[in-house]
Amino acid sequence: MPKEEKTTVTEGVADKSKSKPRAKKNKAVKHVTTGRFHIQATYNNTVVTVSDLHGNVLAWSTSGHLGFRGPKKATPYAASMVIRDVAEKIKPMGLNEAHILIKGVGQGRDGALRALHAQGISVLSIKDITPIPHNGPRACKPRRV
Repeated sequence: MPKEEKTTVTEGVADKSKSKPRAKKNKAVKHVTTGRFHIQATYNNTVVTVSDLHGNVLAWSTSGHLGFRGPKKATPYAASMVIRDVAEKIKPMGLNEAHILIKGVGQGRDGALRALHAQGISVLSIKDITPIPHNGPRACKPRRV
């Protein structure tokens, strides 16, 4: 009869600590010349997502991600900082032309557009995709006094 080898959990942990740390793989940088900037400016936050023309996300950032807290997240300054952060992320990709899609009614709308122009990205089109109800839900019943 062959002997059965017993393995314990402690041996497995010891083997992992002896292994060499893995080096990070270098990602292949995508080269995109034209993209879409999706800017969502709400009363509480500003979210910017950059995608290629097929809809694949290249980079994103929010004002909360950059460290703004509370009502400061929805300011035009925070929106300009978000655009600057996204522009640094996409600089190696070679993006220099963009279609802009803006959603929301927050203060960051204009600040984001001005910052985008300041980063040297040429704007091909600007489209407002804020959802507007065409009748909305049923109204509440009138109050009887």
